[in-house]
Order: sequence, then structure tokens, then C-alpha cells
Amino acid sequence: MARSKSSEKWLKEHFRDVFVQRAMKEGYRSRAAYKLLEIQEKDRLIRPGMRVLDVGAAPGGWTQVAAPLIGRNGRLVAVDRLAMDPVADATVICGDVYEDAVIAACREALPEGVDLIMSDMAPNMSGIASVDQARAIDLAELALDMAQRWLRPGGSLLIKVFMGAGAEELRRALRKDFKKIVVRKPEASRARSTEQYWLALDFQGVAQERLDNAPASSL
Repeated sequence: MARSKSSEKWLKEHFRDVFVQRAMKEGYRSRAAYKLLEIQEKDRLIRPGMRVLDVGAAPGGWTQVAAPLIGRNGRLVAVDRLAMDPVADATVICGDVYEDAVIAACREALPEGVDLIMSDMAPNMSGIASVDQARAIDLAELALDMAQRWLRPGGSLLIKVFMGAGAEELRRALRKDFKKIVVRKPEASRARSTEQYWLALDFQGVAQERLDNAPASSL
């Protein structure tokens, strides 16, 4: 099948990208690894022994970064509906995070809740700006919903946010459950992209998943 001029242009730009070239040389599966590495350097969000859920993980760049930082005394679960090769010291679950079976598998792998949820999820772009923005905000809200269900007290949420319609409403929703929100635009984020990474710190809510499973006497 012949490639369109736009796809050929994208491929040329992609493979000329300095972070793509670095990833190929250094063994990372995607240039996104450098976004998390920069955030980690600034914020030290990933620490040994943590329980971490990596949502929208494929092809595994963030999982590769997080696994050695967490170590074998912690637990890292990576979820994506796309197939993903194994990563040492991580549990990989293939399926849609909306599916009951995937939610149950995550719950089984992380029965005590999580300290950090990371989401680099992005929609398949249609080219219609309003549609793509709405889908992107929906994914960020899904990550927030998961945080409200599973985060342990004081936990953190790292999400990709595309600036535009719905972003301010999302920020207000985050402020209800977290003490602080830090905004990052890593060097590996393309300058023309509206993407930012929001790190919501110090979860103050009561995770609904733990509340649902708590003995009646503890409520």
C-alpha cells in the first residue's frame, strides 16, 4: 500500500527526532521514556518499594523506566489494550481498562491499592480537533477515576493532558482530591504539541475500592 505524503513526512520527522534516535541506541521502546525520566529527575515521584499502576503502557517505555526504580520489593503493573512485550519485574496485563476482567486483574495484582498511577494515554487522532480533545480529556478523567478508586492516602497521579476544552474542569476536579498539582512540559514533548503532564500530589480522598471492600465494622 502506498504511503500518503503526510505519512511519509511524519516518518521522516520521527526517525530524525533526537529522542527517537536516543531510544534506539539506549534500548528504550519509545521516546516517551525520556519524558518520564525528566519528570523523575525533577520530582522523584518513583521510589523503591512503591506500588505503581502504569495505564496505557504499550509499548513499554514508561514501564522500562519505572521498573528498576521501584525494585523487587515493590509492585509495578502495566496495562494496555495493545500487546506489549514483557518487562523485567513488571506484571503486564493486556486489555482495555474499561473491561471488568482487566479491572479485576489489576485489583488482584495490587490488592492493597497503589501509591502512584501513571497514564500516558492518548486517543487515536481523527484529525477533528474538537473530537480529539474530548477523547483526550475522557482518558485523563478515566485515570482520575482510577486514582479515586485505588490510590492510597498521600498517593500521586501522573497524567497526560492536552490543553484545550475540558482541561480547566479537569484541574478543578483534581484539586478536590489532591493537595498540589505540578505541571511539566518535558523536553521530549514536541514543541507544537499541546500536551502537558500533570502530577497531582498527596491524595486526600478515600479510595472507593478500599471502602467497598472494607469490613462493615471499620466503616
